[in-house]
Amino acid sequence: MKKEEIIEIWHGLLNSKKQFLWVIRPNMVQEKGLLKELEEGTSKEQGLIVGWVPQDEVLAHKAIGAFLTHSGWNSTLESVVCGVPMICWPYFADQQVNSRFVSEVWKIGLDMKDVCDRNVVEKMVNDVMVNRKDEFLRSSMNLAEL
Repeated sequence: MKKEEIIEIWHGLLNSKKQFLWVIRPNMVQEKGLLKELEEGTSKEQGLIVGWVPQDEVLAHKAIGAFLTHSGWNSTLESVVCGVPMICWPYFADQQVNSRFVSEVWKIGLDMKDVCDRNVVEKMVNDVMVNRKDEFLRSSMNLAEL
Protein backbone atom coordinates (compact mmCIF):
# COMPACT_ATOMS: atom_id res chain seq x y z
CA MET A 1 0.00 0.00 0.00
CA LYS A 2 1.16 3.50 -0.76
CA LYS A 3 1.80 5.96 2.05
CA GLU A 4 -0.93 8.30 0.76
CA GLU A 5 -3.54 5.52 0.83
CA ILE A 6 -2.65 4.48 4.36
CA ILE A 7 -2.75 8.07 5.59
CA GLU A 8 -6.18 8.66 3.99
CA ILE A 9 -7.64 5.51 5.55
CA TRP A 10 -6.11 6.42 8.92
CA HIS A 11 -7.59 9.92 8.86
CA GLY A 12 -10.96 8.54 7.78
CA LEU A 13 -10.96 6.08 10.68
CA LEU A 14 -9.96 8.77 13.18
CA ASN A 15 -12.50 11.26 11.81
CA SER A 16 -15.30 8.68 12.06
CA LYS A 17 -14.94 8.84 15.86
CA LYS A 18 -15.48 5.05 16.00
CA GLN A 19 -13.17 2.69 17.83
CA PHE A 20 -11.13 0.50 15.51
CA LEU A 21 -8.69 -2.36 15.27
CA TRP A 22 -6.56 -1.98 12.15
CA VAL A 23 -4.46 -4.91 11.01
CA ILE A 24 -1.69 -3.91 8.62
CA ARG A 25 0.92 -6.51 7.80
CA PRO A 26 4.30 -4.78 7.82
CA ASN A 27 5.17 -6.27 4.41
CA MET A 28 2.13 -4.50 2.90
CA VAL A 29 3.55 -1.03 3.59
CA GLN A 30 6.08 0.54 1.23
CA GLU A 31 7.29 3.28 3.61
CA LYS A 32 9.52 2.23 6.51
CA GLY A 33 8.56 3.72 9.88
CA LEU A 34 5.04 4.69 8.80
CA LEU A 35 3.26 2.14 10.98
CA LYS A 36 5.12 3.28 14.09
CA GLU A 37 4.18 6.87 13.25
CA LEU A 38 0.49 5.92 12.91
CA GLU A 39 0.52 3.90 16.13
CA GLU A 40 1.98 6.86 18.02
CA GLY A 41 -0.61 9.22 16.48
CA THR A 42 -3.58 7.04 17.46
CA SER A 43 -5.07 7.36 20.93
CA LYS A 44 -5.43 4.03 22.74
CA GLU A 45 -9.07 4.90 23.47
CA GLN A 46 -9.93 5.07 19.76
CA GLY A 47 -7.71 2.67 17.90
CA LEU A 48 -5.20 -0.12 17.89
CA ILE A 49 -2.89 -0.88 14.96
CA VAL A 50 -1.32 -4.34 14.86
CA GLY A 51 0.56 -6.52 12.38
CA TRP A 52 -1.53 -9.68 12.65
CA VAL A 53 -4.60 -11.18 14.33
CA PRO A 54 -6.56 -14.43 13.93
CA GLN A 55 -9.06 -12.82 11.55
CA ASP A 56 -11.82 -15.41 11.93
CA GLU A 57 -11.74 -15.05 15.73
CA VAL A 58 -11.83 -11.25 15.54
CA LEU A 59 -14.73 -11.25 13.07
CA ALA A 60 -16.67 -13.63 15.33
CA HIS A 61 -16.34 -11.27 18.33
CA LYS A 62 -19.51 -9.40 19.31
CA ALA A 63 -17.63 -6.08 19.52
CA ILE A 64 -17.01 -6.00 15.77
CA GLY A 65 -19.42 -3.67 13.97
CA ALA A 66 -17.89 -3.66 10.48
CA PHE A 67 -14.95 -4.94 8.46
CA LEU A 68 -12.90 -2.73 6.11
CA THR A 69 -11.46 -5.21 3.63
CA HIS A 70 -9.86 -5.59 0.20
CA SER A 71 -12.60 -8.19 -0.42
CA GLY A 72 -10.55 -11.25 -1.17
CA TRP A 73 -12.73 -14.36 -1.21
CA ASN A 74 -11.46 -15.74 2.13
CA SER A 75 -12.03 -12.47 3.98
CA THR A 76 -15.40 -11.94 2.32
CA LEU A 77 -16.55 -15.45 3.21
CA GLU A 78 -15.34 -15.15 6.82
CA SER A 79 -17.22 -11.88 7.19
CA VAL A 80 -20.38 -13.35 5.65
CA VAL A 81 -20.27 -16.38 7.97
CA CYS A 82 -19.88 -14.10 11.00
CA GLY A 83 -22.64 -11.73 9.88
CA VAL A 84 -20.34 -8.70 9.82
CA PRO A 85 -21.15 -5.85 7.38
CA MET A 86 -18.26 -4.79 5.14
CA ILE A 87 -16.67 -1.71 3.66
CA CYS A 88 -14.88 -2.93 0.57
CA TRP A 89 -11.80 -1.39 -1.01
CA PRO A 90 -10.94 -3.87 -3.78
CA TYR A 91 -7.48 -3.90 -5.31
CA PHE A 92 -7.17 -6.70 -7.89
CA ALA A 93 -8.29 -10.17 -9.08
CA ASP A 94 -11.51 -11.48 -7.52
CA GLN A 95 -11.78 -8.54 -5.13
CA GLN A 96 -13.65 -6.36 -7.65
CA VAL A 97 -16.38 -8.94 -8.18
CA ASN A 98 -16.63 -9.84 -4.49
CA SER A 99 -16.96 -6.18 -3.57
CA ARG A 100 -19.71 -5.67 -6.12
CA PHE A 101 -21.63 -8.66 -4.71
CA VAL A 102 -21.24 -7.32 -1.14
CA SER A 103 -22.70 -3.94 -2.05
CA GLU A 104 -25.05 -4.50 -4.99
CA VAL A 105 -26.27 -8.09 -4.79
CA TRP A 106 -26.18 -9.15 -1.13
CA LYS A 107 -26.46 -5.56 0.21
CA ILE A 108 -24.30 -6.33 3.24
CA GLY A 109 -21.89 -3.45 2.87
CA LEU A 110 -20.49 -0.64 0.77
CA ASP A 111 -17.97 -0.56 -2.10
CA MET A 112 -15.28 2.16 -2.06
CA LYS A 113 -14.24 1.03 -5.55
CA ASP A 114 -10.96 2.75 -6.49
CA VAL A 115 -11.43 5.69 -4.14
CA CYS A 116 -9.10 6.15 -1.19
CA ASP A 117 -10.15 9.40 0.45
CA ARG A 118 -10.51 10.22 4.16
CA ASN A 119 -13.96 11.76 3.65
CA VAL A 120 -15.22 8.65 1.86
CA VAL A 121 -13.78 6.36 4.56
CA GLU A 122 -15.34 8.45 7.33
CA LYS A 123 -18.74 8.54 5.60
CA MET A 124 -18.74 4.81 4.89
CA VAL A 125 -17.72 3.89 8.44
CA ASN A 126 -20.56 6.03 9.78
CA ASP A 127 -23.04 4.70 7.22
CA VAL A 128 -22.27 1.07 8.06
CA MET A 129 -21.98 1.56 11.83
CA VAL A 130 -24.58 4.28 12.50
CA ASN A 131 -26.75 5.70 9.71
CA ARG A 132 -27.62 2.41 7.97
CA LYS A 133 -26.47 0.03 10.71
CA ASP A 134 -29.79 -1.82 11.11
CA GLU A 135 -30.16 -2.34 7.36
CA PHE A 136 -26.66 -3.78 6.92
CA LEU A 137 -26.76 -5.82 10.11
CA ARG A 138 -30.12 -7.38 9.18
CA SER A 139 -28.89 -8.28 5.65
CA SER A 140 -25.59 -9.63 7.02
CA MET A 141 -27.26 -11.77 9.67
CA ASN A 142 -29.76 -13.14 7.14
CA LEU A 143 -26.97 -14.14 4.77
CA ALA A 144 -24.93 -15.63 7.63
CA GLU A 145 -27.88 -17.79 8.59
CA LEU A 146 -28.22 -19.05 5.03
